[in-house]
Amino acid sequence: MNQDFLGRVVWVTGANGGIGQAVVQEFRRRGAIVIASDLKADVSIENSDFSTQQSVQLDVTKRSQVHALLQRIATQCGTVDTLINVAGVVSFGSAQDLSEEEWDRVIDINLKGSFLTSQSVLTGMKEKKFGRIIQMGSVVGKNAGNARPWIDPNEQARASNVAYGVSKAGVHIMTGFLARETASFGITVNALAPGPIATEMTKGFPDNLRALIPVGRMGETNDIVHAVMFLAHQDAGFVTGEILNVNGGMWSD
Repeated sequence: MNQDFLGRVVWVTGANGGIGQAVVQEFRRRGAIVIASDLKADVSIENSDFSTQQSVQLDVTKRSQVHALLQRIATQCGTVDTLINVAGVVSFGSAQDLSEEEWDRVIDINLKGSFLTSQSVLTGMKEKKFGRIIQMGSVVGKNAGNARPWIDPNEQARASNVAYGVSKAGVHIMTGFLARETASFGITVNALAPGPIATEMTKGFPDNLRALIPVGRMGETNDIVHAVMFLAHQDAGFVTGEILNVNGGMWSD
């Protein structure tokens, strides 16, 4: 069994979703000490025991909760040296119909949440002179959306909206800033820009848009896992500030 992450302290947010679960399982299979957190989890931070495989309840938009969890991790496991930010939500529909409340919800979880968790691990990583931060962006943060409303107005109702795209574009820019600020400390900061991945979150993805994916299929969670493992590896220290397209050819840059 490949144990190339043996002893690595890995924190995965959004760990109960399709992608998050797959990432957690692969890191554990490779020997890492994995802290799995999710908004929907049964164990509170105060009662967490990282020797088990239970996920810990965490709202990534709450700085106090993020720091409480980090302190708990430090006590039980040591310094977090790998952070995988999977926590996020999707939002659908047109800009015209988007409410202020929905805009705030999406930006808070996808962008603010990724920033707060990333910011929280920087001190420990700098002291250790090693770190890996991997964010979850999106092809929608690059291509301004998959929908083609000039062809079919109904596509937009079932496709990711402007709030989602802006939140993921923000994650891309944040990745570049953090990468430049931390590179001299042995820390790399990268992001994935997935296309549609077959999970519960994308079960309503329109068939006519699915047909436009050049490789002829939706992405699978393992497609994301393989990319995460590459960027998180000890040997990937010369790759930082990268927004890696994992989208089946939908977008290239």
